Amino acid sequence: MGLVSVFWEILKKPTIGDVVREFLIFIAPLWVAVIVGVLVGWAWKPKWATIGREMFMDCSGSKDSAPAESSESSSSGFGSLPSLNLIKFQLPSVISWISDDGAQKDSFFLSPTLHSNCSSSQNEKEKLGFLTDDDLEHLYKLVEEKDGGPAWIHMMDKSTPTMGYQAWQRDLEIGPTQYRSRTVFDDATPEMVRDFFWDDEFRSKLKWDEMLLSAETLESFPTDGTMVVQWVRKFPFFCSDREYLIGRRIWSCGRTYYCVTKGVPYPSIPRKTKPRRVDLYYSSWCIRAAESRKGDGQLTACEVLLFHHENMGIPWEIAKLGVKLGMWGTVRKIDPGLRAYQTERASGAPLSHSASMAQINTKVTQDYLRSLESNSNDSSELETHNSSEKPGKNNIPKLVVVGGAIAVACILDRGLLTKAVIFGVARRFAKIGRRL
Repeated sequence: MGLVSVFWEILKKPTIGDVVREFLIFIAPLWVAVIVGVLVGWAWKPKWATIGREMFMDCSGSKDSAPAESSESSSSGFGSLPSLNLIKFQLPSVISWISDDGAQKDSFFLSPTLHSNCSSSQNEKEKLGFLTDDDLEHLYKLVEEKDGGPAWIHMMDKSTPTMGYQAWQRDLEIGPTQYRSRTVFDDATPEMVRDFFWDDEFRSKLKWDEMLLSAETLESFPTDGTMVVQWVRKFPFFCSDREYLIGRRIWSCGRTYYCVTKGVPYPSIPRKTKPRRVDLYYSSWCIRAAESRKGDGQLTACEVLLFHHENMGIPWEIAKLGVKLGMWGTVRKIDPGLRAYQTERASGAPLSHSASMAQINTKVTQDYLRSLESNSNDSSELETHNSSEKPGKNNIPKLVVVGGAIAVACILDRGLLTKAVIFGVARRFAKIGRRL
């Protein structure tokens, strides 16, 4: 009755303005509590909540803790990318608003020499901890849907006049959300698309990947094309930028290319407070010729199957919503970038170092790939229905998220774009709440 009497007293005010003012004064402490709860929950997580896993760190760039060890035998989630890094969402490395929880398996160490073209033997290189045939086996099983993971749930189906795009996602019992996408580029060869995604110099020059701030080659192995690169990616205003130390290598079977990129430990590059380092990163794709969407039966198109996940240090549910909101907007920028790359290559422009390394592949046979598939009888499935929230996995109370989003939007930033993003996330949570 006390609460009712308080409301009654407020409603008895002589003007609407007085009523509104009294209501705001009454609920202000509640929203302050919500904001504090959201910020504390974002920045801190008790050790007993996730035994054996890394504590969530403050998105504003708090000091990184040492990476925890975790198995990556099951690809531990896809994305990311992204990223919105998509989207990073998105195609190789564009996918970056994608989230994961975990850290890269630290079972090896890399050479401390920077900017070196190493001519060591294959065995010496693998001892240093670069990519091996185990990584090819894992990607091949993902492509053939023989990795033993849960079913993929359909997210979207979009297209432009020269590109078609489909995306799926799935959640593991532990680890981050995994993303799978299929993109078909009309009038493009697998070799051109392979070079395009590998070409960091062109990516930085044209800025088709707007989140990439810098890219530097740390090591390269001309014997098989293995590279170690350092990326710094731009994140939204409320997060610090992110640093990635990525190992990458390409295997080829005819004109099908299995391109693996993942985070690797690199002791020679010290960990900094900013940009915050992302230890768990996996973004790999299969590139091959495909039938044209024109329906003429000609293999004049290129199909890209992307598998991505990463742990960006953002709560999973918030990152998942960011991916859904920004994925297509980021992915659709890839096609203009590819067409510009085709034009530059047609003009006779010299190959960059990264693109030259993309043309050094480890060749395998179809029989060898089949032998990898025979190692496991497990399979995953594709589901075409719309995605739904997985019960019991990091569900954030809907009222807290909606209220906190409104409060954060009004207090932290006055820009329309920022508020649009925050309110978009809040609306998505509200819709989920109505369906549950």
